[in-house]
Amino acid sequence: MMTSTARPRDAAQTRTELLRAARVRFARDGYRSTTVRDIAADAGVNVALISRYFDSKDGLFEACLASVGEELKRPETEAPTLERVARSLVRQVTGFSSDQMLLLLRTSGDERADGIRRRILRTFAEKTASVAGWTPDSPDGDRLLLRAEIVLSAALGMTQLRSTGGLEPLSSATEEELVEPVLALLRELLR
Repeated sequence: MMTSTARPRDAAQTRTELLRAARVRFARDGYRSTTVRDIAADAGVNVALISRYFDSKDGLFEACLASVGEELKRPETEAPTLERVARSLVRQVTGFSSDQMLLLLRTSGDERADGIRRRILRTFAEKTASVAGWTPDSPDGDRLLLRAEIVLSAALGMTQLRSTGGLEPLSSATEEELVEPVLALLRELLR
């Protein structure tokens, strides 16, 4: 009797593994340089499963962006403060989700996917600006939103510089070392 060494099928797990591998590849190599074969190999699955679960490379890229957006939409358990926003940004920059931050810098060439990316960035900026009292109809809304977008740009820049390495002490700075300067930036821009 022969025993099979094949993994048992688990569609949800396979989809999760494909998303994880794709986020890393897209963030590291960019959309154009990433192939579906690379992603499938990284996930340890057959390349045909990308078409099965996501229709195409574009669909997989959109799903990666959507997962970043869902994470941003999670409700806060506590009222947001500048310190909580600073800590959250620093966790994004220094932690596992830094690949997700890098993904927000990548364009795909697909207008639909790039529209999703822009909406996610806008949502992130609006969430940050809301800590300073921003609402869509507030008289000072454009100024606060611009300042929140500058904060977001700084976070994305830190993520980019840390990922390429070599710029010290930023590349090796810990979460605790980054919180205070990011909080100072937030206080200055969003007071």
